[in-house]
Amino acid sequence: MDKWISDARAVEGALYLGRFADPTYFTTKPISWKPNPGQEQYKAVTVPVGFVTDFASIPRAFWSLLRPDGIYAYAAVIHDWLYWEQDRSKDTSDMTLKFAMQDFKIDALTINSIYGGVRAGGGSAWTGNKRLKASGEKRILKRFPDDPTTRWDDWKKRPDVF
Repeated sequence: MDKWISDARAVEGALYLGRFADPTYFTTKPISWKPNPGQEQYKAVTVPVGFVTDFASIPRAFWSLLRPDGIYAYAAVIHDWLYWEQDRSKDTSDMTLKFAMQDFKIDALTINSIYGGVRAGGGSAWTGNKRLKASGEKRILKRFPDDPTTRWDDWKKRPDVF
């Protein structure tokens, strides 16, 4: 029984993506995270096909140390989804990011740096997403661009893609 529990995966689904010309991506298959034993107070997360993400929103000055698309990219997509949906608190969303990074066995320094960054600076993204969503912005695509020169800012203006 212990072997079966230890083999259970908290993250499910390979990260399949499409990309706009700018560094903005969209999921082409769903991905999921579920709580591990001891994390039962947190709810499972499923990111749907078509969700638009920028991975980890790390300031450019730090990219030589922490790339936006590092090993934590999967966890960052989960976190971006939670920040967009806002169906649980920011604190819970941030903790889910931390747990998802732990599931990828990322080193503690990297986890603490990213987690500390979203705890300290994620409030503006949380508030900004709330404002964008209230103004009608959408982030779940039903159609994907075929032209590799398409930019997200242009694509999201098209009403037939959502």
